[in-house]
Order: sequence, then C-alpha cells, then structure tokens
Amino acid sequence: MIKRRVQDMDGRRIEADGVEGVTMRVLVGQYDGASTFAMRHFAIDPGGCTPNHEHDWEHEVWILRGIGELTLDGEVHDISGGEALFVPGNHLHQFRNTGSEPLEFLCMVPMTSRDGAAVPGCGQ
Repeated sequence: MIKRRVQDMDGRRIEADGVEGVTMRVLVGQYDGASTFAMRHFAIDPGGCTPNHEHDWEHEVWILRGIGELTLDGEVHDISGGEALFVPGNHLHQFRNTGSEPLEFLCMVPMTSRDGAAVPGCGQ
C-alpha cells in the first residue's frame, strides 16, 4: 500500500511553452508499480494555465478547490471545486485559473497512450 499527503510532497514546476504557474505532483505512478493509470495533483497559480494542447489519451479530473476555466475544442467552461470532469482524448484543451487562490485538481491518466507509448508525467 502507498499512502501520501499532497502537502508532504515536493512538486515539480512545469516549464514548457504555453505553461504559466503550474506545479505537478505524481501521487501514484509507474515508479510505484502502477501499471494501468497514474494519479497526478496539479496546482495552478492565479492567472496561470496549462498549455493549449491535445493528445490521444483521456483525462479524468476532480477539481479540489479554486475556480477556473476549461477550454475544450474552443468552448470555454467554468470549473470549480467539487466538480468531476472528463476530457476525451484527441480534443484540444487547456486549464486556466481565473480566481485569486490556487486552482487544484487531481488528474488521472492511463500509463500508456493508444499506440502503446508512455504518457508523459506518470513517473515521479
């Protein structure tokens, strides 16, 4: 069994084109022996965002706290704490924090894409 507290983990600041103020923690991933999916925690600073991107794997997302927007295929959806989201694969998407507090969410993704390649950000 693995038991972790987000508050006790070091986060990895994501540095990439189109990313502003995003920190990720892998709560459960490939280095824990997970073979099917990974659970990741994201925190987006006020005014920050993930890149506007797409890939062939889906996301299951649970918004823990904060408010923001999910842009999916050009359509903007308000999001807030307590909501569950499904982002299908091969759809252009971006998370943005529109509030004054961090936007935090859990994101579950498969360990491999449809073509069998490793999904980035599933290790630790």
